[in-house]
Amino acid sequence: MRLRNSKAATALVALALTGGAIVPAAAAQPPAVDGTWRVNGYGTVLRIADGRLQEYQTTSVSCLKGESAKQTGKGVFSADDGTLLTVRPAAGSLELSGSTGRRELRRIRALPQACKHPVPTDPVTTFDVFWQSFEENYPFFAAKGIDWHAVRDTYRPKVHAETSRDVLFSLFSDMVKPLYDAHVAVFDGERHFAGVRPGTAMPSDTLDARIKNHIVARDLKGGKPREFAEGRISYADLPDGLGYLRISGFGGYNKKDSSYAAQLAELERALDAVLTTGRTASLTGFVIDVRINGGGSDALGVHIAERLTDTPYTAYRKRTRYTRPQPVPVRPAKGTPRYGGPVAVLTAGTTFSAGETFAQALIDRPGGTIRIGEPTQGVFSDTLDRVLPNGMAVWLPNEEFLTRSGQTFDGTGIPPHIRTPVFTEEEFAKNRDSAFDAAIAALRR
Repeated sequence: MRLRNSKAATALVALALTGGAIVPAAAAQPPAVDGTWRVNGYGTVLRIADGRLQEYQTTSVSCLKGESAKQTGKGVFSADDGTLLTVRPAAGSLELSGSTGRRELRRIRALPQACKHPVPTDPVTTFDVFWQSFEENYPFFAAKGIDWHAVRDTYRPKVHAETSRDVLFSLFSDMVKPLYDAHVAVFDGERHFAGVRPGTAMPSDTLDARIKNHIVARDLKGGKPREFAEGRISYADLPDGLGYLRISGFGGYNKKDSSYAAQLAELERALDAVLTTGRTASLTGFVIDVRINGGGSDALGVHIAERLTDTPYTAYRKRTRYTRPQPVPVRPAKGTPRYGGPVAVLTAGTTFSAGETFAQALIDRPGGTIRIGEPTQGVFSDTLDRVLPNGMAVWLPNEEFLTRSGQTFDGTGIPPHIRTPVFTEEEFAKNRDSAFDAAIAALRR
């Protein structure tokens, strides 16, 4: 279930939970989790009853059933993909395991009227729901110079009652292609369309293996690094008291258990083995390599950041078009060694999603962080996974991740402080790794 974060409830929401009446503290009862809730900023309504949570995906022209989850604890529901959703009625918030922040919930009296009758499955209705889903949720049209209304005017006349699925899939793909947004995808059965920022590539197992071999042979002088989390995390000590941590994803750490708890446990084991008391005391600099990183859980990235600071700070702030910015804190990890010294983060166009939010979470890190390489991919938001009336589906982002000054890096990616080539054919041919060399030089200063 792809719901994801918003901000804590306001006093008005708290009043709504008690029907607008002021209840004396002594007489107040914890509000029940059962009922109907609107998730502000996410085009979603939740219906909770009889131990089940049902998602309804809404626009101004539609309401379609989404995923469901079963109750496993007080206010806790488990979706089929292992995501845990925690509903906190008193706070008016929803939290998802593996995702940072909270979503704002507002209790409503009943499901919207559109949810009480079937949505037609014809091509024209499907087009309208597709277009409206972006119109109401996508935050980046202006920044990317896209007139979404002009897109509708161009493509809707091409859709009629007899339009085939093949044609509709092609039209939808053409409509979103100019966004060059790797968090936008169109699905129809086994086929899908997705794009990336021009001049970049998608991370892949083949590319990851090639890079890994190059790094081991060239940067680590053939020394085998310690591997953790199904090989997605590796570590090696370098000369002069430096350390090298490579992270190829923020997930996939436990193939037998996909739950966030299992991923976090594997990450903890890796960090405990790497950031020991002796090593954190002796490290003079730390290289963290996320140049090939396909993303995953934002919360895992924040968890690593908590091992890299002795001072609390804000990782970033999140908002949708309908919610105020919500700060995501980084709190120093308790009961475990922490490293607060200089860090060099290696990034590239193949640094995606949670790899980017991790890099962003280190921007204001006390202790000094320098970014080296190339700009990241430029996709930060969690995705809204929308079903369409005819059975197709679409992913789209609806959140902005803001810096302290209110800046976002969507589309352009996070820029490095020191720009170098990253894994070009020339770098391979000449046995170079310019970003790695620049990081070592910067940390030795």
